[in-house]
Amino acid sequence: METLIDYCSRVARYDLWVVAIELVLIGLVVYWVVDFLEGTRGERLFRSVIFILIAGGLILNLVVKQLEFERLQFLYKGFLIFVLIIAVAAFQPEIRRALIRIGQPGFLPGSSQKLALTAEEIVSAVNDLSETKTGAIIVIEKKVALGEFVETGVKIDARVTAELLKTIFKPGTALHDMAVIIRQDRVAAAKVQLPLAEAGSINGVELGSRHRAAIGITTGSDATCLVVSEETGIVSIAQGGTLTRNVDQTQLRKHLTNTMDDIATTVERFWKIPWKANSKKMVN
Repeated sequence: METLIDYCSRVARYDLWVVAIELVLIGLVVYWVVDFLEGTRGERLFRSVIFILIAGGLILNLVVKQLEFERLQFLYKGFLIFVLIIAVAAFQPEIRRALIRIGQPGFLPGSSQKLALTAEEIVSAVNDLSETKTGAIIVIEKKVALGEFVETGVKIDARVTAELLKTIFKPGTALHDMAVIIRQDRVAAAKVQLPLAEAGSINGVELGSRHRAAIGITTGSDATCLVVSEETGIVSIAQGGTLTRNVDQTQLRKHLTNTMDDIATTVERFWKIPWKANSKKMVN
């Protein structure tokens, strides 16, 4: 108890305004990072790292330094470096996604309109692929980053157009096999290998590899996956590990519109400033 009181008294010697400003800035940075990682695989990992750093820092300052455990201090500093290295490796997809967004500041203005046009391009491509019974599987990334799957395919990074999608899935081309991943209004990669769900059937119809892959990728993420059957031309939508078959053009457009609205909201939340958002709520 005396150690805690002594530590608080030493902190109180600093200018309270300076301490308050520093704490607010740290809080805003942590809020921004947690908000960006919300719904991703790195969210829990980030919370765990923050907990370890805070707990370790308090223990180091309240106990170790008071008892002069020099070896523990040395080991803790090495442990911090180790945690930093692990964090960089673990957050690689999220870091890459953040850098891409920072490097593309022009995406935010009119992002809803761009994504609406992207949805129409996808609808057009899927309808044409369905009419010609050309097999296709299109994954639309949302909050959960799919960087680990993009790495397994051929990177493209081109604007989504119906012509591009139809060309990719044209039989005999080098990229027609496996899946395409769409990130915002860009085709991130083609010929992507996806995890397969267990073999099964829906309404007595055995699922092929494309439909199993659609269920597999949407089970482990919040992505939306579109599948065009090569045998029947039937369009299916997978979401949350559930597959909906025989989707018509109206249903497809409605589902894609909702998906793109979610993506646009995520992008806007990424760029928003917390205190501005709060002030708007207060005004309303």
